[in-house]
Amino acid sequence: MVVRLHISTAAYQAKSVCRATETTLIATDRNVTIAPEPAPPAVIAAAGGAAQFAWQEFLFGSVRNHYTRRAYLHAATRLFDWCHGRGLDLTRISPADIGQYLDGLPLAAITKKLHLSAIRRLFDLLVNRHAVLLNPAASVRTERYQVVEGKTPEISIDQARRLLKRINTSHVIGLRDRAIIAVLIYTAARVGAVAKLQRRNFYESGDQFVLRFAEKRGKSREIPVRHDLQQFLFEYLDAAQLCDAVADTPLFRSTIRRTKQLTYRGMTAGDMGRMVKRRMSDAGLPARLCPHSFRVYVAPGVMWRVAQSWRGFRDIGVVCAT
Repeated sequence: MVVRLHISTAAYQAKSVCRATETTLIATDRNVTIAPEPAPPAVIAAAGGAAQFAWQEFLFGSVRNHYTRRAYLHAATRLFDWCHGRGLDLTRISPADIGQYLDGLPLAAITKKLHLSAIRRLFDLLVNRHAVLLNPAASVRTERYQVVEGKTPEISIDQARRLLKRINTSHVIGLRDRAIIAVLIYTAARVGAVAKLQRRNFYESGDQFVLRFAEKRGKSREIPVRHDLQQFLFEYLDAAQLCDAVADTPLFRSTIRRTKQLTYRGMTAGDMGRMVKRRMSDAGLPARLCPHSFRVYVAPGVMWRVAQSWRGFRDIGVVCAT
């Protein structure tokens, strides 16, 4: 007996929407973000295929770090919008134009250096792909900038203790926030490195638990976990039911607004930074303090040489001056 099923067009479309929604949810749960490829500026698009190839190579071939790519994209797009507004083609851009553009930027000297670095790199690729003859940014210079003394405010031992004590740990969100702040205090890691932590990065190595951080520039650093930090982490993992989670799940998950429920997505560095600032405000700490202040702070019982190694500084003088 053969049974024929006739599915209407509306039902088929509804089924397709459900499948698309399910695929979107799965991608969201796995913390997968697919960003559309940005369109090239009008100056690059009008310069031909070689210039467009160099543009794609500049964004997606030579730069691997997401934050560097975003900063370089902003710098290059801003320059070419400025050139397009003045009717300059790609081959007519001169060192004088680059200098006038930088002089007109209402930015700090260090930010202008970043913009110039992005522009030089892009024009080097344009020269290699024969879109232009010479690099107009090669001879351009910016103001001198030298940091003699660090600007990061230091958080004291009493302030760090007050910050941890003021967190309400009666729910999983408080346990998560306390664990994150404790990791920042006792490891002096960057917020970006803490946001990248997965369940596999917290494990037992011999007679002690350790955290393995993926730092910037491809560095991997293993830092031992002291007893109180280990207790904070396990209390959070028990409450979040992450003790037996899969290896690639985010260690610190985000929340659904104010529902005090965790999602499958990991917290970003921006999420952690806002959380730390909010917790500092609740504890009555100065507004100048930031998540980077924990890298200046040295926990009791941690030697300067050990702190230097953990932070990734080459010279102990950088630790003392920061």
